[in-house]
Amino acid sequence: MKRFLIPLGLFLVMACTLALALKRGDTQDLPSPLIGKPAPAFNLSQLDDPAKTFGPQKLKGQVWLLNVWASWCTSCRKEHPVLLDFAKQGLVPVIGFNYQDQRDAGQQWLTLHGNPYRLTAFDEDGRVGMDLGVIGVPETFVIDKQGRIRYKVTGPITPEVLKDKLVPLLKELQRG
Repeated sequence: MKRFLIPLGLFLVMACTLALALKRGDTQDLPSPLIGKPAPAFNLSQLDDPAKTFGPQKLKGQVWLLNVWASWCTSCRKEHPVLLDFAKQGLVPVIGFNYQDQRDAGQQWLTLHGNPYRLTAFDEDGRVGMDLGVIGVPETFVIDKQGRIRYKVTGPITPEVLKDKLVPLLKELQRG
């Protein structure tokens, strides 16, 4: 019986920490073990054309955003207008990552709400998302010229997060 107390205790501590972060709204700065490490290598079909593929190696030498979203995600709908406005600025490529969705549903969602993405990778079964450490959608990763993950936003990007955190970081990474 005692051997179950330590794992149970650790689980309760982690659950309480997550619950407090969610209550305070601090989910945007949840730490990621991938910060500073290369983005996981993958090669996924594109949402709009299964014959075309995308992987992070195709943007090596560029700073870019990878936005994880799904048609079934209500928070993605809240974030979407912010992404549409940001993409119009053309500061960096914005790549979509359609996570655990149906291809038709994802395509219809972009047709209905607008498409801020240069292209969208399609991760139907969520395996690549697991490699990225995706815990929910939306999530957004800043990836530098060397292909390393430099920052992660968990939850919807707000205009404030974009202005105060993402844009300054993106500009800094582009200079470096």
